[in-house]
Amino acid sequence: MANMSIALQWAKRLDPTRIALLQAIFGGAVLGSAYGFQHLGGLQPCALCFYQRWPWWIAIGLGLAAALLRSNPGVQKVIVSLASLSILVGAGVAGFHVGVEQHWWPGFASCGGVSDMPMTVEALKQQIMNAPVVRCDEVAWSLMGLSMAGYNMLLSLALGLGGLVFLWRRGTDGDAA
Repeated sequence: MANMSIALQWAKRLDPTRIALLQAIFGGAVLGSAYGFQHLGGLQPCALCFYQRWPWWIAIGLGLAAALLRSNPGVQKVIVSLASLSILVGAGVAGFHVGVEQHWWPGFASCGGVSDMPMTVEALKQQIMNAPVVRCDEVAWSLMGLSMAGYNMLLSLALGLGGLVFLWRRGTDGDAA
C-alpha cells in the first residue's frame, strides 16, 4: 500500500513538460537501441522494423517542441497528446509486426512475402535481385520469448497511454499548469 502512495505522489509531479521530456528520452533510448542492434550487433531490420522507428522520431520532435513551449500550457498539452498518439500508432505497427512474426497474418510484399508472379524471365530476375534480404516474419532476436517488436509494442502502449492518462488526470484534477 505504501508503494502505491509513493507511485501516486510521483505521478502527480508529472506535468506536460516532464511527460514531453520522458517521451523524448524514451524515444531516444528506443531508437538508440534499435540502431545499436543494427550497427553494432549486426541485426539488419526488416521493412516493418523501419516503419516502427518513424513514430518514435515524431514523438521525439514533438516532445522536444512541447518542452520548449512551457509558456503556453494549452499548446503544450496538445503537442504532448500528439506525441502520445504517435507513440500509440507505433504500438499498432509493432503489434502488427508481432502478428506477422507469429504467423497470425501475412506481412506486406515489402516484408519478403509473396508478391505478384512475374510474367517474364527478366521480370523474375529483377524481382529476385530486388527482394529484401530480411523477412518480417522471422524473429531475429528475442528475450524471454518476446521479440524486439513485442518489447516495442509494450513500451509504446505504456508510454503512449500513460502520457494521455497523465494529461487527462492532470486536467480533471484542476491543477493543470
